[in-house]
Amino acid sequence: MSGHDSKYFSTTKKGEIPELKEELNSQYKDKRKDAVKKVIAAMTVGKDVSSLFTDVLNCMQTENLELKKLVYLYLINYAKSQPDLAILAVNTFVKDSQDPNPLIRALAVRTMGCIRVDKITEYLCDPLERCLKDDDPYVRKTAAICVAKLYDINAELVEDRGFLDALKDLISDNNPMVVANAVAALAEIQDNSSKPIFEITSNTLTKLLTALNECTEWGQVFILDALSKYKAADAREAENIVERVTPRLQHANSAVVLSAVKMIMQQMELITSPDVIRNLCKKMAPPLVTLLSAEPEIQYVALRNINLIVQRRPTILAHEIKVFFCKYNDPIYVKMEKLEIMIKLASDRNIDQVLLEFKEYATEVDVDFVRKAVRAIGRCAIKLDRAAERCISVLLELIKIKVNYVVQEAIIVIKDIFRRYPNTYESIIATLCESLDTLDEPEAKASMIWIIGEYAERIDNADELLESFLETFPEEPAQVQLQLLTATVKLFLKKPTEGPQKMIQVVLNNATVETDNPDLRDRAYIYWRLLSTDPEAAKDVVLAEKPVISDDSNQYDSSLLDELLANIATVSSVYHKPPETFITRVKTVQTTEEEFPDGEGGYSETSSTLVADNGASPPPYSSATSKQPTAAPVPDLLDLMGLEGGDDNAVIPVDQPQIAAGPPLPVLLPAATGQGLQISGQLVRRDGQTFYSLMFENNTNIPLDGFMIQFNKNTFGLAAGGPLQVPQIQPGTSARTLLPMVLFQNIAPGPPNSLLQIAVKNNQQPVWYFNDRLSLLTLFTEDGRMERSTFLETWKSLPDSNEVSMDIPGIVINNVEATIEQLGNSNMFFIAKRKNGNQEVLYLSGKIPKGIPFLIELTATIGVPGLKCAIKSPSPEMGPLFFEALETLLRG
Repeated sequence: MSGHDSKYFSTTKKGEIPELKEELNSQYKDKRKDAVKKVIAAMTVGKDVSSLFTDVLNCMQTENLELKKLVYLYLINYAKSQPDLAILAVNTFVKDSQDPNPLIRALAVRTMGCIRVDKITEYLCDPLERCLKDDDPYVRKTAAICVAKLYDINAELVEDRGFLDALKDLISDNNPMVVANAVAALAEIQDNSSKPIFEITSNTLTKLLTALNECTEWGQVFILDALSKYKAADAREAENIVERVTPRLQHANSAVVLSAVKMIMQQMELITSPDVIRNLCKKMAPPLVTLLSAEPEIQYVALRNINLIVQRRPTILAHEIKVFFCKYNDPIYVKMEKLEIMIKLASDRNIDQVLLEFKEYATEVDVDFVRKAVRAIGRCAIKLDRAAERCISVLLELIKIKVNYVVQEAIIVIKDIFRRYPNTYESIIATLCESLDTLDEPEAKASMIWIIGEYAERIDNADELLESFLETFPEEPAQVQLQLLTATVKLFLKKPTEGPQKMIQVVLNNATVETDNPDLRDRAYIYWRLLSTDPEAAKDVVLAEKPVISDDSNQYDSSLLDELLANIATVSSVYHKPPETFITRVKTVQTTEEEFPDGEGGYSETSSTLVADNGASPPPYSSATSKQPTAAPVPDLLDLMGLEGGDDNAVIPVDQPQIAAGPPLPVLLPAATGQGLQISGQLVRRDGQTFYSLMFENNTNIPLDGFMIQFNKNTFGLAAGGPLQVPQIQPGTSARTLLPMVLFQNIAPGPPNSLLQIAVKNNQQPVWYFNDRLSLLTLFTEDGRMERSTFLETWKSLPDSNEVSMDIPGIVINNVEATIEQLGNSNMFFIAKRKNGNQEVLYLSGKIPKGIPFLIELTATIGVPGLKCAIKSPSPEMGPLFFEALETLLRG
């Protein structure tokens, strides 16, 4: 629509649909065209105009190209919901695909490819076959893309009708744009297929290189991407290919430049001549530098790609380090990337320049950038032996400025420098100790404590320094507590005098009795046993020679770097992750309204959709997980063995029996859905608090770390009470954790239900969405017991409308006392019982947070199936959730 068409969006008439219907059937062409524009405008702003389907369809029979485009647009949008009516349009499509006007032929075949309705797909084949051989190149290039769309709908049909061969024939087409589109279509089909579809031969290579010079910029990108996957037969062929592609480095479009760089980088692996490689490196430097004069967003993408390129071939930009110096007005994300590249390009030749820059950055106003700059100085010291002393003197100068966060960051990197160069720079420890009072960040505290413990024999007042930290031991974060524990043990082993002896007692007591952190407790017990049984062995363990740390500026291993370099100029090179870790082809499941109490429904699309972990709005929660079977009841044997609680932070191999780590948990995200990650979990109540007991099993072939969790709005506003404490999980192992939960953080409106929608992410995979059901009984508090008199008064004071009851068939109570005990374990407290004929009636009380009481009456005949449950509560709407939880408990 043109700019003059905005008037179509401002209709506010009440009888809009009937009026539109009338206009669509008008005898005047202009009126019909205006009506279709109004329909499209309404559709664009989200109004449902599907009831006008047949009326809009009647407007298809027109020679007016603009009107035809609008009708086709409407058809694409509503064909999925009206498949039977969409078939009515097939004849027009077939007719249009033979129209004398090539624009109409192309429009028809493009639209048919966009309509994802199985019944229509078979009618598409004949027109598509004709259009692939059309005289007009515009029609042929449109048809090429249509084959890829058809393959996504019905791969078998494409193969049976010989469309893949037709596409391969188009690579020899005399029109470069047709060649580019054929390559793009074949590449997309190859991505969706497990068998080889598109392999470049020496014959097609020549045709692609010829088309490369003549097609549009995006056509060039498609061809370059395809060429980058071609493995040259020998060094000579690789040199020839690179020579033909090198002119693309001068292109104005940054995507073409990066695609050319990718392709050249791939072929350089096969070239053996040092002169050729040196020459190519010289040619690649200027275009990469030119990208850094573009707008910040392009700069950022270029920098992320350059970061990978210099890890493989630092010589390309070795003499260009100045272009990576930060400008005062660079956005922070650009500055951070430039810093990373400067560290990679730092050498003995340019380190003085680089340190001057870093020192200047360390006095800027942006705290994050300052921290990164200070850390960069330390990383240069670790990377370059000869420059380490100059780096340390710069760090000491920065410490003297006494800016809190600068001091803390400097101490963190100096600890690493000590690890890199043992017994070399320890003379500066005294200067570091002057800053002890200013430390308030966990990592800085932990680093300083490590330094004191490691060099306790050189620090006269080491015991006093450590003692100053011990006063706040219980409140410190876990990493500080762990370092304090180890440092105190080191001090005791190096100076076994009276002061350290007292300190070690205090620390071990704090770390075993006063803590509930299993990592800290386990380490403390190990030290305790070592110290009490064999102090010499303790020295061998605790004071062992540390392995020297190495330079981490080239952080990716060779195989991962190869994969990332093969994906230069794609999102993968910006994320620095292989594509399969953040993009997956999934079939989204039709989601029912009931599963989304907020009305935050997902997509109803059943077609294949690309889902990327890129900060966009999340895909729908997978409802596949809600069909998971509930956990098998825990055998009584577990209780007898005292393993009910288990070690919720144990890391165990996947194939080890689960009994070693507590009762099995219901599977929420199966490994098949989670690309090898399996998540099990359920809500539990421990020590007066609700926790989410979770187990992560890593069946992938890479370590997984950086786990985070989030809960969607729910009836009780349940949310995570802290970060997910999950260590890095190696392939073939699993980890359990107890996540503390808080209530009433993010309450969903609407009637109560037990659905929990959960999102979990890690650093290597996309966000996983799955469902769980909460049992209301896990929220019952320990203070729910009532006196009999209070129970009676409350029961009488509540109106009859607050009483709800339910019959639960099939449940047999054989032993009243055992049932009372079972209910008591879930915080339903026994008040009284009475006989009613041959029936037993039990009265119990319970309470959920916010002090809402539940008065419970259970009626059953001993040994006979069937139980009647009635509750009275100020919140009777919670009744269904209570009955659901009670039934699950008693059946278990």
